[in-house]
Amino acid sequence: MNLAHSRTHWEDMGHLDPCWAILSEPNKRNGKWELAEFFATGETEIAQVISTAQHLGFPKARNRALDFGCGLGRLTRALTSYFDRVTGIDISRSMIGKAVSFERTGRCSFIVSDSGGLPLDSERFDLVVSNIVLQHVPEQKAIRNYIAEFARVLAPGGLIVMQLPSYVPWRRRIQARRRLYGWLRFAGISERVLYKRLHLHPIPMNFLAEHEVQSILQRNGCRVLQTVSDHRAGEHISSRTYYAAKDGECA
Repeated sequence: MNLAHSRTHWEDMGHLDPCWAILSEPNKRNGKWELAEFFATGETEIAQVISTAQHLGFPKARNRALDFGCGLGRLTRALTSYFDRVTGIDISRSMIGKAVSFERTGRCSFIVSDSGGLPLDSERFDLVVSNIVLQHVPEQKAIRNYIAEFARVLAPGGLIVMQLPSYVPWRRRIQARRRLYGWLRFAGISERVLYKRLHLHPIPMNFLAEHEVQSILQRNGCRVLQTVSDHRAGEHISSRTYYAAKDGECA
């Protein structure tokens, strides 16, 4: 599956069950997330990120933050408590449309981008956040490019906080339900039938080895400050959250 197919599938999920597509709790499928509860999880996650960031001494400024793979703006909104301006970017136009409709702070902006890069100026953001997003990018080449792009748009004195599995067991890589969804969708069966009646979904799972992630960051001018093991990708999948800084004077 390439990024074009991924865009189609995320558009499907943006219409079908956007909250569950972002936070796939088994008991929240089919619209069972309450919006207040859903957005509250973002507040909790960002508070934890900021606490760790303060301990590490980055970012040096709090002017602009970027939420990559923002979906409905769950983390984007939460970041406005700490940054003057926050930009959310996502591959799905349907997700972004809903994020805009939920925006009440006046300090968030949202961008649709389905390319392998970021349509943003270099050294613009003091914080780049990506959580439970890179793991759903279907091609490892695209993941590598996104990490390099995070480093490019990061301002000197800024911090990248990103989560990504470091390994997925072979039995988990088969992803039969996701593959079947793709085949049947291509054959013309509606996304609603596939998701609601056949209980299939199109969300892929991917990974990049920890040593490779660290190498990409270092080659692009970032210093890895801390790597934290987590279970964001599932109980039997090795996942990491990376904190990486770009040294230098902040703007």
